[in-house]
Amino acid sequence: MYPVKNYFLGFAFFIFSVAVIKAQPAKFSISKTQLQNKIKGGWAGQTIGVTFGGPYEFQFNGTFIGDYQPLKWDKGYLKEQLTNNPGLYDDLYMDLTFIDVFEKYGLGAPVDSFANAFAHAGYTLWHANQAGRYNILHGIKAPQSGQFNYNPHADCIDYQIEADFAGLMSPGMPNTASAISNKIGHIMNSGDGWYGGVFVGAMYASAFTSSDINYVVGNALKTIPAQSQFYRCINDVIRWHKTYPNDWKRAWFEVQKKWANDVGCPDGVFAPFNIDAKVNAAYVVIGLLYGRGDFTKTLEIATRCGQDADCNPSTAGGVIGTILGYDKIPAYWKRGLKEAEGINFKYTTMSLNDVYRVGFKHALQNIRLNGGTVNGEMVTIHPQQPKAVQPEQNFTGLYPISKIPAKLADTKDAVNFEFEGTGFVLRGETAQWDTFTYFVFHTQLFIDGKLVESPELPVNYTTRRYELCWNYTLPKGKHQVSLKILNPDKKYLAQFRPADIIVYSDTPAKGRL
Repeated sequence: MYPVKNYFLGFAFFIFSVAVIKAQPAKFSISKTQLQNKIKGGWAGQTIGVTFGGPYEFQFNGTFIGDYQPLKWDKGYLKEQLTNNPGLYDDLYMDLTFIDVFEKYGLGAPVDSFANAFAHAGYTLWHANQAGRYNILHGIKAPQSGQFNYNPHADCIDYQIEADFAGLMSPGMPNTASAISNKIGHIMNSGDGWYGGVFVGAMYASAFTSSDINYVVGNALKTIPAQSQFYRCINDVIRWHKTYPNDWKRAWFEVQKKWANDVGCPDGVFAPFNIDAKVNAAYVVIGLLYGRGDFTKTLEIATRCGQDADCNPSTAGGVIGTILGYDKIPAYWKRGLKEAEGINFKYTTMSLNDVYRVGFKHALQNIRLNGGTVNGEMVTIHPQQPKAVQPEQNFTGLYPISKIPAKLADTKDAVNFEFEGTGFVLRGETAQWDTFTYFVFHTQLFIDGKLVESPELPVNYTTRRYELCWNYTLPKGKHQVSLKILNPDKKYLAQFRPADIIVYSDTPAKGRL
């Protein structure tokens, strides 16, 4: 049996090799019209996807959206949401900020240009983006601004949802997209959070040269180090899709069982809320694989997976939109799109029509820079064989073991607590959604009687610190912590709202009584 087995393995490898060659030629030619159509399809697809999933964002945590619940789509919905709900489009306005920097300073723009552009923008941000913004505004530059010791949200989805631009400007060139992500993605993320953006960029890049969804996903995964949790999670989804090819819910359950426990994002520890990049990337891949190239099925499944149910169909919609091209996105989904394409995304000077044009320009520039040619109407691309980026993993050796309540001391000028472990995060707020004052709480963080940090805690929502304070590098043992408020102004003190403390140790907590 052994020789026969080897024969079939060899034959299977030959068939696989032929498929790869067919999907990834040494040179790939495409007309300018086709190239622009795919770029437009990518931008339109993600805009449609985030709008479609918007009503369900984090409304279904730890569960999927059942088939009995209809998902709505109306003709005027796109324009209405772009006009009246601008915060929904953080997927897009972050992308456009970076596109604008490329347009102003060229494709070789330094990382500080991108960091400063989004840090000083007027739009609202959350999780790793907001933590990265705070770091940049306080002198912590990339890549430290995205590392977990400086950014508790390092593994969150943020760069994953805004990396579309890196792939859309790198047709057929996943390694070029990765190089862009290495520069920009480390402003706000690292580890799995950064891998999510690398993976998404590579899917978009691969979507220009192949219409095979399985190939696009598998080829993109080659950019991720095989030893990483992100790789193993997405590889599991690919395997489960092969095992249960007609049951996306079974794949969803398998993801939930194996990968759904968040150890990083403070909002998702010991809670069903999950904005972890690898889990939400798994939902994107479930949508793509089980959608089988059908735009409607792809968006619906990615949305029904729940959790970040607007960003995930946005990513899946962008990838499938790139594969299909703008013209082949079903008319049902483009209802109202024309009326929305000329509207600038809030806090930007760019609309979809603008990014269609500028994104095409940048793609042609990138193709030339990477050995391709543009002759009249025809564009020749040199497709790249994907290479894995550098390994990095966050929160290694850190395990959340408890969550305890936090409160202001009776003196109203400190938060004091004790814990036993190796690290902590003090969750809480000093800003409210509608608060735009420039008052800043000046504080000092003492651990075991030693001053270790002097955090500034703005009341302004766009410049707020997402957590009050944290430290992951303490020796194992008992610790006393005091966050002292140096200027407890009575006018704003009610906004200083400690929530709870997440305690970490070097071994997992026991899961049973």
